[in-house]
Amino acid sequence: MTIRRYGAGESGAGKQALPFARAVEAGGWLYVSGQVAMEGGEIVGGGIVAESRKAIENMLAILDEAGYRPEDIVRIGVWLDDPRDFWSFNGVFRDYFSDHPPARACVQSRMMVDCKIEIDCVAYRGP
Repeated sequence: MTIRRYGAGESGAGKQALPFARAVEAGGWLYVSGQVAMEGGEIVGGGIVAESRKAIENMLAILDEAGYRPEDIVRIGVWLDDPRDFWSFNGVFRDYFSDHPPARACVQSRMMVDCKIEIDCVAYRGP
């Protein structure tokens, strides 16, 4: 089985400078690391709706780079800093995934950076 890493140890725009890969592909499965609403090295402003959109778009950009489509996502994990943001986040989530909803977990968690949301996914395209 071939394992491919996306963004591991690279630096620059859109690349991961931390000691983990933005995504790893193995046997037709793509595991995308947690994405926050980061743009240009900063968390975007605008609250949970803006952060949710940007975090999802960052995740989808990694999927696209690896040759996967949103329809290939089988599971999404979501961490919200504030549980009161759950319904606002769901409104944004619905915009992206209402036609092909994946399995999903959503929990409250304190964040490692000053953001309101982190999101990751697992996608499958076959070998």
